[in-house]
Amino acid sequence: MQNESAVNHLAQETSPYLLQHVHNPVDWHPWNDSTLELARRSDKPILLSIGYSACHWCHVMAHESFEDPATAAKMNDLFVNIKVDREERPDLDKIYQLAHQLLSRRSGGWPLTVFLNPKDLVPFFTGTYFPKESRYNLPGFVPLLEKVSNYYHENTSSLEQGREQFINALNSITGKESVSSTMDVSLLSRVTKEMEKGYDPVWGGFGSAPKFPHPTSLDFLLRRHAREGDSLALHMALFSLRRMAEGGIYDQLGGGFCRYSVDAEWNIPHFEKMLYDNGPLLGLYCQAWQITSEELFHNVAIETAEWVLREMKSPEGAFFSSLDADSEGEEGRFYVWNRQQVKSLLSNEEFELVSLYYGLGETPNFEGHWHLYIASSKLDSATSLGIDAQAVEELLISSKSKLMATRATRVRPGLDDKILTSWNALMIKGLSMAGRILHRDDFSEAAVQAFNFLKENTYQEGKLLATWKNGQARFPAYLDDYAFLLDAALELLQNRWEHSVLNFAITLAEDLLERFEDEVNGGFFFTAHDHENLIHRPKSMMDESMPSGNGVAALALNRLGHLLGEERFMRSAERTLKAAMQDMNHYPQGYGALLNAFDEWASPPQIIIIRGINDEMDSWQRLALVKYAPSRLCLAIPATETNLPGLLNQRKPEKVTVAYVCEAAVCKTPIYKLDELQNSLNS
Repeated sequence: MQNESAVNHLAQETSPYLLQHVHNPVDWHPWNDSTLELARRSDKPILLSIGYSACHWCHVMAHESFEDPATAAKMNDLFVNIKVDREERPDLDKIYQLAHQLLSRRSGGWPLTVFLNPKDLVPFFTGTYFPKESRYNLPGFVPLLEKVSNYYHENTSSLEQGREQFINALNSITGKESVSSTMDVSLLSRVTKEMEKGYDPVWGGFGSAPKFPHPTSLDFLLRRHAREGDSLALHMALFSLRRMAEGGIYDQLGGGFCRYSVDAEWNIPHFEKMLYDNGPLLGLYCQAWQITSEELFHNVAIETAEWVLREMKSPEGAFFSSLDADSEGEEGRFYVWNRQQVKSLLSNEEFELVSLYYGLGETPNFEGHWHLYIASSKLDSATSLGIDAQAVEELLISSKSKLMATRATRVRPGLDDKILTSWNALMIKGLSMAGRILHRDDFSEAAVQAFNFLKENTYQEGKLLATWKNGQARFPAYLDDYAFLLDAALELLQNRWEHSVLNFAITLAEDLLERFEDEVNGGFFFTAHDHENLIHRPKSMMDESMPSGNGVAALALNRLGHLLGEERFMRSAERTLKAAMQDMNHYPQGYGALLNAFDEWASPPQIIIIRGINDEMDSWQRLALVKYAPSRLCLAIPATETNLPGLLNQRKPEKVTVAYVCEAAVCKTPIYKLDELQNSLNS
């Protein structure tokens, strides 16, 4: 048992994940200069453990090993132990995940366990989860610790000699980009067929279990349909969104999506809920409703946004990071049901419907319990039970209300309540789209509040910071923070004009070019030029759990460049695309964010600027944005606004409302009547 009164060197940290380990008997240290110097002085190898608050196997390893006094004593004797929250330090996580792939020839994950030479921070042995005692074809942790320590002390000179070779190998994984001199737009037409190869025609999505949502790929497919009328692209996107919405990856009672499904059918999730998934998915379901007017898409968008505001919004107005997969030490316990308990809560009519609709009449699907998913459509359920559609709706509403009330009395999953700039930016964009498309002012207002919080609290002394907790902003921001927040600002401007938001967007864009751009090879490094010197400087182009920062930066810079007539931003976006072109051609499925940016580079966004009086401008802007038009940027700027930057200053107000429409580097004559704007949009 760990001593709850004793604390280690994590006590002054703000990360909820690190604070989960503050009473471990392991003498954990945070990653900082003094810890690294301690390791060099003591000539002990570093045991670097990287995880995050909602990680199930991180908890398992903590309970088995880090809370065990005997294991901790061995760790403390042989190593300097460093604990890192991968959400606070994604730079370290990216570097040492790559190192793990290089050394082990296996994919990574969390917890990530890395043993470093303290002299140069180069890893010499890596793994992920290790059990306390040997099982799962994995060695026991304590014998492993002894072997690793012995290896370090017996091979010091050879480890130092291999440093350069390892660094070169690490750099070769990402490699220097082969900058393309040509931009082959035919790639965009080929991608749908490439994506079809990995598409699951039965359950939607891509690949097999475990199955992830891949929102950037779905976004690209919707764009392809809008651009080229690609029916296959539309089908793959909408079918996947339907299947996810009907599955257990979606919280059928409370709204919001879990991180991934452990099965191909989307029914059994890994139960952690992450803010970064739900922002992009919220936007996609709003757009799917725009395209189809399907009730399912509308309901999922509403429920997801309401879940975020109900469970993830901080008192300050920004959004927390995640909900744990576990509660009371068991994965999914908060979400799953006992059939008899459900029956006791509902009327006979309600239970009969719920049993059919949510699959309670079938075999338990999660460790002897039921996790809810839509097993029968509303229409089929109505037919089977001999009731009408209205009765189904009413019974479902009353049943969900009772089940939610009971679920609310359970011990809740752990909440990671730190505020991450990049993740908030993804949710700000999603909520802003939801407010605009679904006509929900509360969603729009929540997006504005979160954006203002970030602008006021995480942008300090001319630099953005990556995380905020307990009144303290920390850690120099990464590419994703700048790129996602710039993208969110442009979306906010379509919802509500604020001169200060545009000014901040321009500041973020300037910072991207000044602090992150690779001026030789194109694209953007993940860390700024003045960032801590580490063994590798990532420059990732591929989408990972979140959209590629390079892809979002290219899209947003290109849009802002066209909006203002600022060539520097557009050239930077083009250099990024050229840097990624070879990889995009080789494996386009992995580059959804960059493909979306490439799409808007090949066919520049349509820019609509409306000037006039607020009430009338609103109806003009609603007309411009009512239909799905992913490459349209429409700003309604009051006639009273002056000193606008760039081309916006040429979009002068007149005595009546006026719309300026530009696309493909061509501007139409000013439009003074609403029906003329309608005709222009339809042409």
